[in-house]
Amino acid sequence: MLTLSHYLILGAILFMTGVAGIFINRKNLIIVLMSIELVLLAVSTNFIAFSHYLQTMAGQIFVFFILTVAAAESAIGLAILIVLFRSRKSIHVDDLDCLKG
Repeated sequence: MLTLSHYLILGAILFMTGVAGIFINRKNLIIVLMSIELVLLAVSTNFIAFSHYLQTMAGQIFVFFILTVAAAESAIGLAILIVLFRSRKSIHVDDLDCLKG
């Protein structure tokens, strides 16, 4: 039987993988976006685990909003990435200095 600690450990592993992907690989923008999605997935996993453990629907409703924001972030992020790739012919973070103010 899976307990709350199993889900929390899974969430911690997903979170640390996402944070490591953000800080270790800062060259490729697609990997950075996927790492942000992993962090959001880890937080959602913890919300659902606590929601099930406490027998409330509040965590599951909050996850619905997290997934909505994650989908919007992915769509906008990929749209910006496509526009930058068309103009710069690169998706490396070091080459994208046109966003500086």
